[in-house]
Amino acid sequence: MYVCICHAVTDRDVQAAVDKGVCSMAGLCRSLKVGTQCGRCSAFAQETLKKSVAKTPVLQGQAC
Repeated sequence: MYVCICHAVTDRDVQAAVDKGVCSMAGLCRSLKVGTQCGRCSAFAQETLKKSVAKTPVLQGQAC
């Protein structure tokens, strides 16, 4: 599912970023440019990021 239409970022892209260690919205913005164009995706991107971090065992309980 698309998270950010402006930059063609999908939920799989977000998960891949989390797998590489991204665990904050600022990191997501830097790595995938999510929320940097029109900004309409920011809330959904944050929700997707939170879910991705929660299901990534390496990051569970880790402070970001």
